[in-house]
Amino acid sequence: MFVRSFLLSLFFLVIATPLHAATLAEYTFEDPQKAADFREVIDEMRCLVCQNESLAGSNAELAVDLRNEIFDMMTAGQDKDDIIRFMVARYGDFVLYDPPMKPSTYPLWFGPLILLIIGALVLIRALRKKSVTQETKLSNDEQQRLDTLLKQPSDSKDAQK
Repeated sequence: MFVRSFLLSLFFLVIATPLHAATLAEYTFEDPQKAADFREVIDEMRCLVCQNESLAGSNAELAVDLRNEIFDMMTAGQDKDDIIRFMVARYGDFVLYDPPMKPSTYPLWFGPLILLIIGALVLIRALRKKSVTQETKLSNDEQQRLDTLLKQPSDSKDAQK
């Protein structure tokens, strides 16, 4: 059973690898710098459908269209910065994996830290409230009994057991 599952997994792995590699093989440039820039741009851009994959890794239809558009823009002579500006103007900073620091992206940069601080404050407040609540739970009778027990010598406590 294990051998069969292993061979089946290996078969699918071997078949899937060339398909993924073939997605970027169709984009060829005469200038190696253009090819490097193309690769860098599609690695920096987020797939708008998959959201956690880059344009280079996504096989979504929109990602393929955007790769084709970037390829066409680069072959037309536009440089990397022009293409990034165009894509940000068209889709917003969300299209970048590393958005620039500006007021509209502050929630992206500082949001997790703010949520962590709020969570810590809520936890500290809850722990303080719990400790205060435990201190006030003893009634007068319970407190008198506790004081009596604490004043007894240790020998008499052992005798009571």
